[in-house]
Amino acid sequence: MSAILTLEPLLEAIREGMDGAGWALSGLQKTTSHQFEGRWEGEHTRSAYLFFHRDDLPDGVSIDVFLDESSKGLRGNFALVIDGPDLGESPDVTRTLSTLSEAAGAVLPEGFRSPITLRLWLEGREAPPDEAESEYRFKLHIPTVAVEAGPSAIVALTSTFVKAFEALVLDSRMQVYVPKE
Repeated sequence: MSAILTLEPLLEAIREGMDGAGWALSGLQKTTSHQFEGRWEGEHTRSAYLFFHRDDLPDGVSIDVFLDESSKGLRGNFALVIDGPDLGESPDVTRTLSTLSEAAGAVLPEGFRSPITLRLWLEGREAPPDEAESEYRFKLHIPTVAVEAGPSAIVALTSTFVKAFEALVLDSRMQVYVPKE
């Protein structure tokens, strides 16, 4: 197969891999940006955001995929998104990040950029801090070599990423952080 050069074949290969792994498309958003200033003047980008869910997992567990096509080529990432417990119901932030990192290190594939994000937010400035909502994101970046290898490589990579994310959700260390319903 030949390299993927545009957004649509990359998007379709990912959808094929996600469908094959039992994840349903929840939403798709495409954007095109043409108006840049400064060092990006004259550039354009096209992006896609894909959102996937599984009926047998809690609503607070999903996979988001971001794809970007620009003059520099294609890039993207997969993110396992988990709506965590309120801050008052979870271990302290340092312990939480340590546990998330340990679990990710045990199950996510080696050799991929894989940042972990912990988000906390309050509904408003009057809300008590222990009611802050949390969200965890485990990202895996799509390597250029996979895009250059073509659609079948992206389908296989998608399967690898999804299996790793599913293992992470089921990891015993994660159970305090994964929603029950």
